[in-house]
Amino acid sequence: MSNEVIFLVEDSAEGGYEAKAIGYSIYTEADTLDELREMIRDAVSCHFEDEERPQIIRLHFVREEVMAA
Repeated sequence: MSNEVIFLVEDSAEGGYEAKAIGYSIYTEADTLDELREMIRDAVSCHFEDEERPQIIRLHFVREEVMAA
């Protein structure tokens, strides 16, 4: 069991943010970054038993930028 879980965080097409854990079936979304952080903590808490819960949650922000050529 890893000591950390990594989430990919992206802007949602509907507004707000989406977060997906790498290697686990954990997904959540929220309107603000503060809400997202709370939702991620809650999702991790629900997904893992106390003794298995990772000590570190790492957020990796992925942003897409489109430019004219």
